[in-house]
Amino acid sequence: MTAPLPPIELGPRDLSAYRAGNTGIDYVHRFASGRPGPHVLVNALTHGNEFCGMVAATHLLDNEVRPRIGTLTVSFANVEAYATFDPDRPFASRQLVHNLNRVWSDELLDGSQDSPELRRARALRPVVAAADHILDLHSTSEDVEPFWVYPGYARNAEVALAIGRPAVHLVMPSGLGSGTPVIQHGRHGEHGGTAGAALVAECGQHFKRASGELAVDVTLDVLAHFGLIEPRPPVRQPQRRFELLRTYVIQTPDYRFTRPVKGFETFAAGELIATDGEVEIRAPEDCTILMPAREPIVGKEGVYIARALPD
Repeated sequence: MTAPLPPIELGPRDLSAYRAGNTGIDYVHRFASGRPGPHVLVNALTHGNEFCGMVAATHLLDNEVRPRIGTLTVSFANVEAYATFDPDRPFASRQLVHNLNRVWSDELLDGSQDSPELRRARALRPVVAAADHILDLHSTSEDVEPFWVYPGYARNAEVALAIGRPAVHLVMPSGLGSGTPVIQHGRHGEHGGTAGAALVAECGQHFKRASGELAVDVTLDVLAHFGLIEPRPPVRQPQRRFELLRTYVIQTPDYRFTRPVKGFETFAAGELIATDGEVEIRAPEDCTILMPAREPIVGKEGVYIARALPD
């Protein structure tokens, strides 16, 4: 049974005025200060129905936020999917064919497959590769506490902990496990080298006004952290960190959870979390689940299984 549709407090706006940009790539805007400093990419709309990033990106552009040092790039990613939004089917515009946040491997980007998302990723490839630091703004289908997602490198944790919001962190020690996201493209997916921080901020439920407000705050926090804008007051609150243990990808249309879930539920070691046809998905240890699928779609993530990390 499909869950009822959530109310839509935050919806799309016309982005045509932002199409031209100034980089030769549609919907990509770059501002160089002329002074030494890091290059920060703020990326919105990796998924077409996650409007919080659009709010943050348009805030930067509408308010003419410009870097004091370094370079700021603002991009709107899957605008083609965004343009298909239908309030009667608000989850359908997440993507058109491919999940734009799973195709950032060289194998797919250099391969023979074609889709709107792959064409867009190929166009954005130099934009992502040029950035020292990446903030990719997302939201969640369920109304749960906002959280960071990032590969388990010290450079990512340092930034997220310094900023202080969101207060929850999902750390990926071995990657996402179901494809290559934007924040793991190229050098940002490597342990060492010259990469800076690359973070996803899940800012709240897709269609809540508060998710857009948080996206603006987190974006300004990140820019201030790297010195691109004036310092902002630090956010001091307890932090909770989780380590991703497993990403389960749905195999059959019969995928079902054993009880109603929306995220952050806990399961004891060995407890049955979900079934997928004849397959049982059990807790490998005492664990917490995140991002449970709202409906069973074969080939898409069913659940993220994580362990709490000590303070």
